[in-house]
Amino acid sequence: MEMGKRVTLELRNRKPAEVKELVLDNCRSDDGKISGLSSDFENLEYLSMINTGLVSISNLPKLNKLQKLELSDNRISGGLEVLAEKTPNLTQLNLGGNKIKDISMLKPLKKLPHLQNLDLFNCEVSTLMNYRDSIFSLLPQLIYLDGFDASHIQAPDWDLEAHWMDEDEEDEELDDEDDLDGEDEANGGDDESQALCMT
Repeated sequence: MEMGKRVTLELRNRKPAEVKELVLDNCRSDDGKISGLSSDFENLEYLSMINTGLVSISNLPKLNKLQKLELSDNRISGGLEVLAEKTPNLTQLNLGGNKIKDISMLKPLKKLPHLQNLDLFNCEVSTLMNYRDSIFSLLPQLIYLDGFDASHIQAPDWDLEAHWMDEDEEDEELDDEDDLDGEDEANGGDDESQALCMT
């Protein structure tokens, strides 16, 4: 499914400003760019675009309230400076499985003062000598890199995931809609017919 159509489907007759979470995993981007999103999604807190063929995030709209951005398994190789301008309150960023090859590509993330959790798993940069020390030095605001802090203590990911799942489950009960449960979301929404976004 094309990304723009997927966004329309996820809205389910709601206004963009009413959406807090949006999952667009496994749909097709428009020539490697984001499509269907606008700054009208002003209350969006969670955005997932896993495995959508993204090459660039240059046209990411202004999303002041966005806290968690999932961009894993795409083909992004740079252009991260747009994040500081468009998502100033971002706390978690997943770039795993992208074409991030060296530390310098990550310098724009210094301008994200609230960024605490960064995932670069399966990126070429993660194979470099002194990779972890270099990233923590570059991004002093960071607490967790690839799920572990600077002292190699694992991040409490289960707390975080439970938070998002609990919200989903509460909404399902209120709306009496069970198109998706937390487990489906955790599995990455492989089945497009079940990959509707929870709010």
